[in-house]
Amino acid sequence: MSKRVLTTESGAPVADNQNSATAGVGGPLLLQDQHLLEKLARFNRERIPERVVHARGSGAYGYFEVTDDVTAFTKAGFLSEVGKRTDLFLRFSTVADSLGGSDAVRDPRGFAVKFYTEEGNYDLVGNNTPVFFIKDPVKFPDFIHSQKRDPFTGRQEPDNVFDFWAHSPEATHQITWLFGDRGIPASYRHMDGFGSHTYQWTNEAGEAFFVKYHFKTNQGIRCLSAEQAAETVGADATSHQTDLLQAIERGVNPSWTLYVQIMPAAEAADYRFNPFDLTKVWPHADYPVQRVGRLVLDRNPDNIFAEVEQAAFSPNNFVPGIGPSPDKMLQGRLFAYADAHRYRLGVNHTQLPVNAPKHAVVDNYGRDGLMATRYGSRHDKNYEPNSYAGPAQTDVPLSAPLPVNGHTGTHEAPLHVKDDHFFQAGELYRLMSEDEKKRLVANLAGGLSQVSREDVIDKMVSHFAAADPDYGKRVAEAVRALRED
Repeated sequence: MSKRVLTTESGAPVADNQNSATAGVGGPLLLQDQHLLEKLARFNRERIPERVVHARGSGAYGYFEVTDDVTAFTKAGFLSEVGKRTDLFLRFSTVADSLGGSDAVRDPRGFAVKFYTEEGNYDLVGNNTPVFFIKDPVKFPDFIHSQKRDPFTGRQEPDNVFDFWAHSPEATHQITWLFGDRGIPASYRHMDGFGSHTYQWTNEAGEAFFVKYHFKTNQGIRCLSAEQAAETVGADATSHQTDLLQAIERGVNPSWTLYVQIMPAAEAADYRFNPFDLTKVWPHADYPVQRVGRLVLDRNPDNIFAEVEQAAFSPNNFVPGIGPSPDKMLQGRLFAYADAHRYRLGVNHTQLPVNAPKHAVVDNYGRDGLMATRYGSRHDKNYEPNSYAGPAQTDVPLSAPLPVNGHTGTHEAPLHVKDDHFFQAGELYRLMSEDEKKRLVANLAGGLSQVSREDVIDKMVSHFAAADPDYGKRVAEAVRALRED
């Protein structure tokens, strides 16, 4: 085998990679040492802006296999027949901390899947919880600011965290999830994933359905207590990354079964609560889950930066048969995610290998910009319509239209019969065993007891009491006991 030759970025061979060029032995460095200058300049630029949220992540490649016929509900090609397999990339992440944060922390987990379909890439961007803290995107920057490190102290502040939640009663349901037993997954393999939002499916006949996605782990649910998590972080801050990497390397390929809840579009308007509210779940008694297929991860990335950090997911990457719903949080994300990637990675981030379609041809009039590699032939035009047989529209929408009416303005979401901020949080609390309730209360009290303002504590306790009187009473007593110590 011939020996590989080290080269510069321009391909020239490097004579000496151990010693910089100097003006004589022991003399000052020379500006003409192109190899040294190139290495230092490139090193200075190796880091790109990290994600504002979901910065700390891990990922793997795999496939999705259809196990059940869902063609009555969607015309999506990758779901068109039982047994069909589609390549995919899945990125897991924590939400609040920075790229250098720890894995085993109390935080929601991102669960983002990129399906490389024949009709283009389909990105399903969700979490490991079926609900979220807020339901309107105008509150999202404030929410994240309250959860991230304080600009003065440089640390996550309980005052900020709980103050925002105290003024956002719709967060009570997600808080109950987060501080319960599933708040710290033991690994990425041992947690469920959810689309969280409501999406739209459209079948060949043009009939529309609203759907929610549930990826149920086939490894079983495993979680850590606060004490176990602290021990895990001390032993290996990258515990979830380590676990995922090693499992796939030894051939223990993690998998999830995909189920969906399906609501005929006509039933949404009169459902007892707003079905597009991200802070609520659809009870399975109303809309039972239906199995769709199996997701398997079987290959680790070769380069974390190129394939995990540069992986770009956007909820507006739909394929025929799948589209958005009136979920306000989803509507905001349709813009925000793609725009974040244009800032972090550049306008041509979709040409990076991990983001580029693998089984669909990209043919449009997008040109130029930083790092452009796709430019067509010398005779291709960069405008449309044209007389030169360029790509043209299909006149076939990807999904069914959403009905709209009324006046423009900053409206609150329409109220349904059973809409409130606390009922489902109470339902979740009452589903817990006595031991689960004790751990939930202890976890909440541990954070709330550090809040300096009594009015914020009282407001938070009132939310838990509105969900269930016993819930509020226990949290109040636990906080009081900790603050008296």
